[in-house]
Amino acid sequence: MASVECRGLLYFISLDHLLCFLLSSPDQQVTGGFARLNMALVTDEQVQKFRENGFLVLERLFNEEECKSMKEEIGRIIQEMDVPPHLRTEFSTQQEEQLRAQGSADYFLTSGDKIRFFFEKGVFNDKGEFLLAKEKSVNKVGHALHAYVPVFKSITNSPKIQEVGRRLGLVKPVIVQSMYIFKQPNIGGEVTPHQDATFLHTEPLGRIIGFWIAVEDATEHNGCLWFIPGSHKAGISRRMLRTPPGTIPCTEFIGEEPHFNEELFVPAPVPKGSLVLIQGEVVHKSELNTSSNSRHAYSFHVMESENTTWSSENWLQPTAELPFPSLYT
Repeated sequence: MASVECRGLLYFISLDHLLCFLLSSPDQQVTGGFARLNMALVTDEQVQKFRENGFLVLERLFNEEECKSMKEEIGRIIQEMDVPPHLRTEFSTQQEEQLRAQGSADYFLTSGDKIRFFFEKGVFNDKGEFLLAKEKSVNKVGHALHAYVPVFKSITNSPKIQEVGRRLGLVKPVIVQSMYIFKQPNIGGEVTPHQDATFLHTEPLGRIIGFWIAVEDATEHNGCLWFIPGSHKAGISRRMLRTPPGTIPCTEFIGEEPHFNEELFVPAPVPKGSLVLIQGEVVHKSELNTSSNSRHAYSFHVMESENTTWSSENWLQPTAELPFPSLYT
């Protein structure tokens, strides 16, 4: 044990907590002998802005070292990845193509409790060999980084993120998925306008929040996020559902595909380390990355589980191996 004097009071804390205190940033304070984030991390005005617009930018919430640790860890994972043959090879016969499609469907549908790899189009030749360096070929890695990779688990469950959750009024938030998105230079694909609740449906609506962390600077040139402010208030008009087992494709859409007025979108460029909060029904997109700079991001989705039903028709389902873990630790 060690002691720390603060404002004339003597606090007795463990050496671990003492180290946390000594290394804490200026936006932290000691409360009851523990390093705790200042409640002003998210102001009342910012919470109100999030509720009005459906998104909120918190600039530079994570520091250079935290961003570097995520980037280095995903680099290690990519170097060690094993790419299944059905994701590498173009088949010629109808039967082979059907087997390939089924394999890809199973690979996607069972990725919720695993770490799996999804690639940009056209990055393999007809022999299944990479046409580009493999670290430049990956579109994203998902969907359980938050559960199995210590670096991403520590970011996801960090005191900063937990404090944001509490400021947003989340009572029993659980993490439903996570992914690392690369937005590769010159080829990083467009993400068309969409609402996350189309894919991650709950009853009632309004229980999903995306936490999107810029691991690199996100600009209008390399594919930053764009939003239609206030669009979350109109609900959703379509959903993506699982199809019966063995069916190709493995998912289908029901409802009408909405048309969104492109003139209503506003860009949200952010510096490295920033957190963008995304309400589940807000309309957002990102453009093709035509620049020479990548736009790495770590993203995870949280559901308020209190008095909420997760749809059994969602593509993503909790498993015995990985029930949705709590955001609060």
